[in-house]
Amino acid sequence: MAIKVRDFEVRLTRNKEERRMVRNLRYEVFVVEEGASATEEQHALREEYDDYDMAAEYMAVFHNGKVVGTYRIIDRNAAEKMGGFYTETEFNITKIKKSPANIAEMSRACVAREYRDNALVMRMLWAGLGEYIVRRKVALIFGVASWVGKNPGLSAQAISYLYYNNLSPLKFRATVIPENFADGVNPKLARMNILPAVFVDEDAARREMPPLIKGYLRLGASFGRGVFVDAPFNTYDVFVLMQVKNIDAAYKKHFLGRTTALDGIDDGEFRDGFIKTVGKIVLSPVTVPLKMAGAVFDFLLREDAADAEFITDAEDEQGTGE
Repeated sequence: MAIKVRDFEVRLTRNKEERRMVRNLRYEVFVVEEGASATEEQHALREEYDDYDMAAEYMAVFHNGKVVGTYRIIDRNAAEKMGGFYTETEFNITKIKKSPANIAEMSRACVAREYRDNALVMRMLWAGLGEYIVRRKVALIFGVASWVGKNPGLSAQAISYLYYNNLSPLKFRATVIPENFADGVNPKLARMNILPAVFVDEDAARREMPPLIKGYLRLGASFGRGVFVDAPFNTYDVFVLMQVKNIDAAYKKHFLGRTTALDGIDDGEFRDGFIKTVGKIVLSPVTVPLKMAGAVFDFLLREDAADAEFITDAEDEQGTGE
């Protein structure tokens, strides 16, 4: 299934060429702009990738024939094929993996430079992920969110704020693995409570947060304990967890017009009653105007929602197309 807003479209990639365009975008953002390291082969291809891309799915926003925004998605089945999740190279997620629910990892989120002033691309990525969550019955979503650089102290207000106010519940709390830091990186940089609580100012903290982390907070996300300094990628990362059942009440109200809209999901199962209700929205046949499809996309797409529509296409079910 695809979601279109005028000449923008969000969906899973369908073939090798589309997946190549995703990796091209990631190269431009992560390597060229942000200074991540790359191999000679990656430089020659102008693609950013790792071993986890082989079985991953790509959610992508298309405009004028090119990919302008993307997320990489790895579900439990894909992780089993690859020997684990990408996140496990930085954080211990044993508690999350014990959940019997379907879980999915989001990573490598990026938007082309010339599309960042307009929030539509990021909103469309979220709308695509929302459809994915319901279709795949995902109850726990996780990944890492990053700042560019190698010194977490430059974001001390933001990181400390997350530590004191937004840690994940113990039963799902991921913990950083400083032993996996690159040679020469001080493991003490993994500390998350950089400042004493009394010195943390919420306004200052939010100014230090990248837009993606602010967005996660608005959706009721919680965070693992510790900071991972990924020196080769030139970032420092925090772990993000979203329990679908706990998505912020304001979002739930828009989703189906009531704050109990997502109560059919718990950490161990995704109840059929919820699927039957939301399925009327996201699995509508053929082409349905968005304004008739449910308030969730009104909330995500805002002023662009009236121009949006669902497109059902059997090709969307093909997944990776590697």
